[in-house]
Parts: sequence; C-alpha cells; structure tokens
Amino acid sequence: MQSLLFLVDQIIGLYMWCLIIVVIMSWLTSFNVINTQNRFVYQIYDFLYRITEPALRPIRRWVPDLGGIDVSPVVLILLLVFVRNLLREYGGGLH
Repeated sequence: MQSLLFLVDQIIGLYMWCLIIVVIMSWLTSFNVINTQNRFVYQIYDFLYRITEPALRPIRRWVPDLGGIDVSPVVLILLLVFVRNLLREYGGGLH
C-alpha cells in the first residue's frame, strides 16, 4: 500500500510542476518572450495545456473573474497540496 501511496504522491507532484510550467509558458507567450510558431515550443505548450485544462476548467466556473488575472492554477495547486498532505497524514508517514 505504501508503494501505491508513494506513486500517487509523486504523480501529484509532477502535475503541480506541469501547472507551474504551463502558467509560466502562458505568461512568456503573452509577453512575446517565447514564440509558439516554433513547433517544439508549441507541442510542449499544447501537451501541458491538454493535461491541465480539464482540471482548471471547473475551477474557472466557480472562481470570480479578477480582471484578467486567472487564479484557478493557484486554487488547484492549493487543492493538490491539501490532497497530498492528507495522503501523507493518513498514509503512514509518507515522505
């Protein structure tokens, strides 16, 4: 059981990193620092968008619009940290 909890914990950690990377890439794209016309950059951004958007979309429906600032990734990361802490607390001291 410990191995399964460790695997879930690691997947949650990787997903949080994907969220952070997709947010940074969207900022860099909007400020024209990176160019999505580059096929490699576009593929990375598209992949990260496709795996994070299904989790962010329901949160965006409930979180009020803050004038162009999207706080849904922050809310999702906080939820993932909460779930991760629950796993560690009830999973028998998973580190």
